[in-house]
Amino acid sequence: MMRPVLLILIVILGVLGVSSLFIVTETEYAIKFQLGRIVKTDYQPGIHIKLPFVNNVRKYDNRLLTLDTNAEQMLTSEQKFVAVDSFVKWHITDVARFYTSTQGNERVALNRLDSIVKDRIRNQIASRTLKEVISEQRVSTMQDITKAANQAAAEFGIEVVDVRIKAIELPDDVRESVFRRMAADRQKEANLYRFEGRESAERIRAEADRQAQVILAEAQRDGQTLRGEGDARSTEIYALAYGQDQEFYAFYRSLQAYGNAFGGSSDVMVIDPSSEFFEYFGSDLTVPK
Repeated sequence: MMRPVLLILIVILGVLGVSSLFIVTETEYAIKFQLGRIVKTDYQPGIHIKLPFVNNVRKYDNRLLTLDTNAEQMLTSEQKFVAVDSFVKWHITDVARFYTSTQGNERVALNRLDSIVKDRIRNQIASRTLKEVISEQRVSTMQDITKAANQAAAEFGIEVVDVRIKAIELPDDVRESVFRRMAADRQKEANLYRFEGRESAERIRAEADRQAQVILAEAQRDGQTLRGEGDARSTEIYALAYGQDQEFYAFYRSLQAYGNAFGGSSDVMVIDPSSEFFEYFGSDLTVPK
């Protein structure tokens, strides 16, 4: 009779022992309650003890989470509609405040966070033109949204790490207008680049022409200088040769003159045979009749 009772007591003690333990992992926050009142929240990962039927424990994810919001129509400062699709990166930083502000209901927290983010996106879109919304300024827009949303979500024990705009859809008429404006802007930039290219080409061409003229002028100057030096040297050599043997030099120069004068077979000269030019022809010179 004692054995079944002992077995029942062992089972009851085992159940109570298991019920008095709980495990907290690295990815969790844990809150211990005592009769509905929060008594502890700063649990480290590991095995912890609680009083069965007196304490109860709730756990929440402490990792970085993603809230994917639905696309919503918003107005720019020009009163033009755009459909903005976004998502939010967030995590719990104060689990006690998170629980008390949302009654521990994660769905309530997500709804409030969704409302906070969309209100901040709407405010930022309303303060900007359509061009600013879809241009490179979208990065600064998302930073401003993240900062404003994080300040508002702090009262719920939540930190908004990042808000990203996935897509901005435009109505058909607005899309056509934006595309035309973008094409005109790109054409303006292209024309500016072409003008700057032509200006650079003209400047380079003018500089090349100037350098060519300088090089030619310097070459002509050097050529004239060398030619003058050559003529001077030639004259000097002639003078030296003439000084050594004047008779031979006169004879040699006469031969050069004859060669230049009678170089062609049909050359004709009308000149006095007794002139000094025919000095070295002697008495054998005959004059055609």
